[in-house]
Amino acid sequence: MRITIVALVACFAIFPAAMPATAQQGVPEELPTMEPLNRFPRMMQEYLVARLEALYHANHARVMALCTREEALAYRDEVRAKMPLVFGEMPEKTPLNLRVTRENDRGEYLIRNVIFESRPGFPVTANIYLPQGHSGPRPGVLCLCGHSSNAKAFPMYQTFAQALARMGYIALIFDPIGQGERLQYHDGEGDSVVGIGVREHNVAARQQLLVGEFIGTWFAWDGIRAMDVLLAQENVDPTRIGVTGNSGGGNMTTYSVALDDRSTMSAPACWIASWYHNGINEEPIDAEQCALNALGLGLEQSDLLAIQAPQPALMLTQEQDFFDQRGSLDARERLEHIYRLLGGEGQYAYHVGPNVHGYWLDAREAMYAFFSAHAGIDAPAGEPEVVIEEDETLRCTETGQVDDMGAKCIFDFTREKSLRLAQERGEPSGEELRRRIQKLLQLPERDGPPDYRVLRPWTQRNYVRSHANQFVLITDPEFGAQAIVTKLEDERRAARPLRGDGPALLYLPHLSSDAELREDERLRALQETNPSFFACDYRGIGESRPDTCRPEHFFHLYGNDYHYASYALMLGESYVAWRVHDVLSTLDWMASLGYDEVHLVAQGWGAIPGALAAVLDDRVERVTLINAPTSYAEMAETKLQQWPVSSLLPNVLEEFDMPDLYRELEAKHLQMIEPWNAMMEPAEGAK
Repeated sequence: MRITIVALVACFAIFPAAMPATAQQGVPEELPTMEPLNRFPRMMQEYLVARLEALYHANHARVMALCTREEALAYRDEVRAKMPLVFGEMPEKTPLNLRVTRENDRGEYLIRNVIFESRPGFPVTANIYLPQGHSGPRPGVLCLCGHSSNAKAFPMYQTFAQALARMGYIALIFDPIGQGERLQYHDGEGDSVVGIGVREHNVAARQQLLVGEFIGTWFAWDGIRAMDVLLAQENVDPTRIGVTGNSGGGNMTTYSVALDDRSTMSAPACWIASWYHNGINEEPIDAEQCALNALGLGLEQSDLLAIQAPQPALMLTQEQDFFDQRGSLDARERLEHIYRLLGGEGQYAYHVGPNVHGYWLDAREAMYAFFSAHAGIDAPAGEPEVVIEEDETLRCTETGQVDDMGAKCIFDFTREKSLRLAQERGEPSGEELRRRIQKLLQLPERDGPPDYRVLRPWTQRNYVRSHANQFVLITDPEFGAQAIVTKLEDERRAARPLRGDGPALLYLPHLSSDAELREDERLRALQETNPSFFACDYRGIGESRPDTCRPEHFFHLYGNDYHYASYALMLGESYVAWRVHDVLSTLDWMASLGYDEVHLVAQGWGAIPGALAAVLDDRVERVTLINAPTSYAEMAETKLQQWPVSSLLPNVLEEFDMPDLYRELEAKHLQMIEPWNAMMEPAEGAK
């Protein structure tokens, strides 16, 4: 590749730290510190709300308009047919290699500690609670854990598994990925280098996204293989199989119902509300709960439970849960309607307790009663007395972590797939590369330049030029997405932009064009030498950086940047595509003013939409990328990487990688300045 690579000290902090407030090298020290402009912090939230409201009300109307059994069956089958578009194709079943590592006889029941492989070399640690003193086949229950650090040993979760065994059920409970004995980013001392539970899930999910995997599918597949283990137990009755879990376990219960028809009754707790309410309430949800494409396919959470209707189902909720009770009640209305049409009156039930999020006694007792009624168990009312076991008693491995056994972790599978895809996709270029980009981005049609608003000009922002005119480009007029464009001027103007001719420069920032134009020495030099200088804060950056969820959590693994990126994925889209659309719309607008020979300069996060737009748009004649990522493959093949979900394209490594874009941009005089590696640090060898 004949690409110019220039060394540059990074001018902005590396994720997840905040941008420094001090002046940068080459900027006069007397310039006062200023907070970056951020006048539209609600834009992304209002955009998302508008998108979700349209889908939510359409889904509700569709379900409630069903009038006959035949229509309800057709709807149920339609939802079931969409599952491969959400979860992908399931892998082939491979030998479980089940082994028992310990047994604890408690008289009424036996606890059997086991390890099985849901995928080759990918061990799952589980406890099987076996009732003793009963004759004949026994009903079974698959118990699914929420996001507790010790998973199957968490008192609330071992309580209901043990109680079920005391009632005569065979109960199997296992550690989810990233919890209990299954840390995927193990520090070698029993802890996680990224954080147990949801943090591990998010880190793994980001990398999986690049190779076309959904971490929710991996969770669900563990459950499917756990069901295989449960059904293989002696004396289990396959006609009486329940599945239940709380929080993340309620999510997995719902996935189990949607993907595995072997259960005969279900009781998800503290999960089913709606993706709509989570979105409008600014409630980021865990990576495995962000069902890819689901919203774009017109689905809601309740639809997944409806797949097995009129199978017995109990929805367990709590009044003070952070999952909005209004969403749960709406799900209840939809499900009751479908069950009624299918002749399932009495098969669906709803429980609301007075508590906060959790599998509290009221919910557990409701589950026991519901399962016993449908399994024909004459169980005593209430929860039997249980004895909480020590974590060590329920341990399946010698040390407490499968990593110490030399097990494969989820990253190993991601890395292997990335290497395989590199061999298969080749090095696309020209029209083939553009076709693949369009295939992934699925950009909307653009019909001429976007409409825009004229903001009041700035005169005291300490840019090189004296004045700055600003414009709000309406890049999605239907739902209100915007790009904020700054044009530097020598004279104050508060009107529409004057037409120009000749070349122009368009800058796409890392985090804030306002701050970077003031603080970056190289950008200050470009302002001096380019009379027609534009900068674009694409959506979610700079002027529209969100202050939602928790304002200080923009960089957090589950912060507001993640929140909108994850909803983009559920809509079947991507934050990257949204931003590329903003850039292309900005180029349309600039061309309408006479600026159709553009030098595109992009930095950090902005380098990704910048490079993609530059390949797609012939009006870009020259490209400079500062701190651009070396490759998506490096992100997938480096165990710890820092690029956020908002910078990632789902399944990109099946189609192309960033070096393909860079090769294509050689014809546009590409200059690469200090590329960043997977950790968003200067890449090795950059000079």
